[in-house]
Amino acid sequence: MRKPGAYTIYLSLEGLSALIFALIFTFDLVYQSQVAHLSPVQLVLIGTILESTIFLLEIPTGVVADVHSRRLSVIIGIFLIGAGFLLEGSIPRFWAIALAQVLWGAGYTFTSGATQAWISDEIGEARAGQAFLRGSQAGQTGSLVGLLASMVLVNVSVNLPILVGGGMFLLLGLFLLIAMPEEGFSPTPPSERETWKHMAATFRSGLHMVRLRPVLLSILGIGLFYGLYSEAYDRLWVKLILDNYTLPALGSLDPLLWFGVLRLGSLGLSAAVTEVVRRRLDTNSHAATARSLMGFTLGLIAGLLIFALSPAFWVTVAAFVLISVTRSLIGPIYSAWVNQRLDSRVRATVLSMSGQVDAIGQIAGGPPLALVGSLVSVRAAIVASSAVLTPVLFLYRRVLRQNGELAPE
Repeated sequence: MRKPGAYTIYLSLEGLSALIFALIFTFDLVYQSQVAHLSPVQLVLIGTILESTIFLLEIPTGVVADVHSRRLSVIIGIFLIGAGFLLEGSIPRFWAIALAQVLWGAGYTFTSGATQAWISDEIGEARAGQAFLRGSQAGQTGSLVGLLASMVLVNVSVNLPILVGGGMFLLLGLFLLIAMPEEGFSPTPPSERETWKHMAATFRSGLHMVRLRPVLLSILGIGLFYGLYSEAYDRLWVKLILDNYTLPALGSLDPLLWFGVLRLGSLGLSAAVTEVVRRRLDTNSHAATARSLMGFTLGLIAGLLIFALSPAFWVTVAAFVLISVTRSLIGPIYSAWVNQRLDSRVRATVLSMSGQVDAIGQIAGGPPLALVGSLVSVRAAIVASSAVLTPVLFLYRRVLRQNGELAPE
């Protein structure tokens, strides 16, 4: 029997990974809140452990893909991710869920970048761009299927989607072990391997770029605040709904399906609004991009406040949708904004700085906001997260005044 080609394997990997992640994450926070009974501090610490793992291991695990094998790196990552979720779904205890974050976070760093590098090696850079677009479409389809499947499985048990997803990752790893080719990869010779000294030099070049263009420093500062506020909301929004509202009945179905309905509805609306904005916004214009981001961030802050303080379930639902839509817009537009007029030699470094600044913000901002959630209330923690985000508006005004500073001084 003829093995599938690299292109087919890549599309399968992208589609199945998205399907499994959607299967797991649709009710993952419900499991952590309702079955494992994690406190607000524990819920946020789980996210901090995950972010810290990714932050610390991103570069070391990249060495495996660059020096030894892209294929090996991807397969190791898939197995680690599967093991992590099987552990989480099997033992509803804080220590087990925390260890699971380390496993799946490490697995993510093994796959991050290695998958794209592998398919580029196998089919060539000319075809890789098309593959990435097709992979994104496969991922969108997979996410929808996974979300719907999760809504079916949760009626049996809240942890069942997590266990099934973990098992599916292990099966995916076995499939890749058998079918994934690697014919285009050439190990980096020792003399050409990127050393810490070289990486430090590149990083210094990126810092030099930031110093030459003060607007970049403001942009990275904005990214820091996006990280500082986000962890509390991401980890506590489900608990706020479960603790403060009685979920409306859905006929004979489990009311927990509301969390699937919310994700499904916000996913569809976000996709539609994003398409409208994509057609109308000139992302090559510094001022237009900054103004749009400022407006969407103002909507996000309002959504957080309404979500935290609303006395009515349906108002909370509307606030959740507002938050989801504005966040889906801010993410890609901010990435495009950071990318504007960067020197190609340090583009990856500056973009990496942006990602690392966001991770540092999540690691630093999560625990203090979690303490607010435990000592005061979950509502107070999300109000505090909206307050943490507010300085971004002043930074946007500063950036708009720096419009002429995009070019090196």
